Amino acid sequence: MHNVVVVGGGPAGLSAALAAAAAGAPVLLIDSNSRLGGQYWRNSSDNFDDQHEQHFDLETGLLLINAVKARKEIEVWSEAQIWSATNNEGKFTLRIIYQGKEKIVNTANIILCTGAYDRTLPFPGWDIPGVMTPGGVQSLLKGHGVLAGKRVVVAGTGPFLLPVAAGVIKAGGEVVSLLEANKSRRWLTSFNVILENLGKLKEAFYYIKTISEGKVRAKFGYAVITGHAGSNGELESVDIAKIDRNFNVKKITNIKCDVAAIGWGFTADTSLAGSLGCKQVVAKDESVIVWVNNDQQTSISGIFAAGEITGIGGSELSMAEGVIAGIAAAKFVGCKVEVLKAHRKRRAKRQRFANALIKAYPVKSGWQSWLNDQTTVCRCEEVSLGDLKYSVEELGATDSRTAKLFTRCGMGLCQGRICGRSVVDLVANELKLLPTDTDRISAVNRPIITPIPLGVLAQGE
Repeated sequence: MHNVVVVGGGPAGLSAALAAAAAGAPVLLIDSNSRLGGQYWRNSSDNFDDQHEQHFDLETGLLLINAVKARKEIEVWSEAQIWSATNNEGKFTLRIIYQGKEKIVNTANIILCTGAYDRTLPFPGWDIPGVMTPGGVQSLLKGHGVLAGKRVVVAGTGPFLLPVAAGVIKAGGEVVSLLEANKSRRWLTSFNVILENLGKLKEAFYYIKTISEGKVRAKFGYAVITGHAGSNGELESVDIAKIDRNFNVKKITNIKCDVAAIGWGFTADTSLAGSLGCKQVVAKDESVIVWVNNDQQTSISGIFAAGEITGIGGSELSMAEGVIAGIAAAKFVGCKVEVLKAHRKRRAKRQRFANALIKAYPVKSGWQSWLNDQTTVCRCEEVSLGDLKYSVEELGATDSRTAKLFTRCGMGLCQGRICGRSVVDLVANELKLLPTDTDRISAVNRPIITPIPLGVLAQGE
């Protein structure tokens, strides 16, 4: 049985593993990527020599990654996919595909640092080749050195649009348009938070400088609402709309592009936490996150969580939470160590910035007006908005779960990872109700944590 098992090799997981190891606890770090760093410090080679232009504050990532590699107390499993997790009275079993075979890990102590993924919103044409998430575009750049397209529209909401646009420009691409759905003045209500997090302001200016050099001017209060395919079936242009504060369309124009990187913030990956029975709650931005106490412990004794699965807040908050989780987990297994007041103050400071992010970049319900009955909602099962409406109006669906059973929406390969949150909102709107916490939480939980080939399972232990 392993002492402390850390799941995830991003900022939170690296920090947690180091903190636990420094306290004297043997650590197994499990990561799905081929190299440590997570999505934030994703890289295409074992060194970052050719990656500096695609990262801000790369030095911090290098320090953490190299420190983990140097610790003899830390064993790292890369390219390891956890597909199942069970909780048997405080004894946790993880079933993992590692090096082409199924491995079983038993432990009484887990730190979950599973991160988050891009939130998408459906719109007519979002299933056209060339429409991507900002994370997808950045993953190609960081992980493979590949530019997704020559003429790129970057749109949606949130600060993540800035590094994506900057990355495209540095890689030699053209950012045709940079569209932020919300107004920039929303930050004025959080001016004090900006002052105590000047490092974030420095990071913003780092990307803005690159964007300005690329002769790109951001537009605020605009969104991509339609994608159009060319004769080859790939993206040729998008309709961009000036929108009001509730995301209702005011004016539409068309622009040419071959890639549209569109993202609406992030969705916490709580699949593993849900399988283990950890309490999940609906956050202020209506996303589902894992509940933790002051020591980053979940509702299940022996399971801790840190990073984006406890709320979207960026790398610095993730690292602060990771340190606390690592120390608390080490104490749980008998190490003589305490979480210091300084650790909690650092986390509180970063949390205030995270709360300001929620206020500055809301996603308003007006996005639903961009859709028509033919708009695909679930790409895996090819379910349209019209199909969803039929399940409510004619078949009697009373919530998103029953609509899912009638239409198979969310039952495809991704198991609702992409469409689940949107389906909850769309069904509730059709019923003229507000989505319940139960609806939102059920939409993010699934029996198979990560899709895997049946042939691999057949060869398992």
